[in-house]
Amino acid sequence: MSSEQRKKMLILMINIFIAVGSFGIIIPILPAYLHSIGEGGTAAGLIIAIFAGAQLIMSPISGKWADQYGRRIMIIAGLSGLTLSMFIFYLSDSIWVLYGSRVIGGIGAALVIPAIFAYVADITSMEQRAKGNSFISAAMSLGIVVGPGIGGFLAEFGLKVPLLVSALVSLASVIFSVIVLKESSEREENLMQDEEPDPLVKKLAKSVHKPYFIPLVITLIMSFGLMSYESVIGIFVDNQFGATPQEIAIMITSTGVISVIVQLFVVDKLVRRLGEGSVLNIFLGVAAFGFLLSLFASSYALFFCVTLLIFLATSILRPVLTTLVSKLAGNEQGFAMGMNNTYMSIGNVLGPTLAGLLFDVKITYPFVLGLIILSITIFVSMTWQKKQSKKMLQVEVDQL
Repeated sequence: MSSEQRKKMLILMINIFIAVGSFGIIIPILPAYLHSIGEGGTAAGLIIAIFAGAQLIMSPISGKWADQYGRRIMIIAGLSGLTLSMFIFYLSDSIWVLYGSRVIGGIGAALVIPAIFAYVADITSMEQRAKGNSFISAAMSLGIVVGPGIGGFLAEFGLKVPLLVSALVSLASVIFSVIVLKESSEREENLMQDEEPDPLVKKLAKSVHKPYFIPLVITLIMSFGLMSYESVIGIFVDNQFGATPQEIAIMITSTGVISVIVQLFVVDKLVRRLGEGSVLNIFLGVAAFGFLLSLFASSYALFFCVTLLIFLATSILRPVLTTLVSKLAGNEQGFAMGMNNTYMSIGNVLGPTLAGLLFDVKITYPFVLGLIILSITIFVSMTWQKKQSKKMLQVEVDQL
C-alpha cells in the first residue's frame, strides 16, 4: 500500500477500534449487571438480538446511503448513534429502556460497518482488498481485546462505571471522526438523489440474483451458529464455573489477542496460498469442532481453551467472507456490503434469541444448536464451491 493508503487505513482502524472498544468495556459486567436487575439468559440473548435486528432493518438502506451521500457522513452518523445508545444504557436500569438503547445502537452500527468496508474498497485494489479488510477486522478485534480488559478493571469501582466510560470513549470516536476523517471518493452522481430506498424484502429478493448470494447465505448461517455461542459464553461461565467479571474479561481479552494476531499476520497469507474457498471450509470445520469440544469442557480452563479455538476460527472466517463478497460485487460495493451486513444481522438476530431461550432450558443447548448450524454451513459452502468452481477459479485468476 502507498503512504496515503496506509494513512487512510490507520484512520479507519483507529475509528473502529474506539467504537468497538467502547462496547467491549461493558462485556465483562453484563452477566452480573443482568443478574442485579433480575434478568437471565433470555435477556442476554435479546440484548444482542435486538441490536442485530436494528442492523438488519437499516443495513440495506445504509449501504445505499453510503454510495449516495458518501462514506464519511455515514460513519459519523453511525458512531453518534452508538454513543447515544451507550449513554442511555448507563442512565437506565429498566430492561425495556436497555432494549430501546440497543435499537439505537444497532441503527448506528448499520450505518458504520458498510460505510467503513466500502471505504476500504474505495482505497484498495482487488489484490489489496483481503489485506485491507483484515486490517479493519484486526482493529475491531483489538477493540475487543482492550475494551473488556478495561471493563474488568473498572468493575472493581462499581457495575455502572464501565457503562459510563464506554459512553465517553464512544463519544471520543465521534469527535475523532469529525476532525480527521475525509471522504474516500467523490459522491456517485449517477445515483438518483430522490430515489426512495427499496424495502428490505425487495433488497433481499434482489440479492438472490447476485453472484455473491451464496456467500451471503453462508454468512447468515455462520453468524447464526457463532452468535449462539458468543451471546451466552459470559453468562455460561458465570453460572457453570462461577467466573468473576475479571475472569470473563481475561477470556474475552485473550480471544481478542488471538484474533488480532491472526487477522494482521495470518489471514492474508492463508488466502493467497489457499484461496478464500478453501480457507472458508477449513475454518468452518475448526469452529464446528470447537463447538463439539465445548460440550465436554468440565472446567473454566478447558472452556477457556475451547473458546480460544472457536474465536481463532471466527477471526479468519469473517474477513474471508467479507472479501469474497467484495470481490464478487464489482462496482456495487455499497449495496454488497449493506447486504453482507443484513445477512449477518439475520443470523445475529436469530442466533442469540434462540440461544438465550435454550440457555434458560439447559445451559449447554446453545452449543448443540451452534454445532448443528455450523455443520449445515460446511455442507452449503462445499456444495456451492463444487458447483461454482470454474467461476471462482476465474475470479482468482483475474486477481493475479
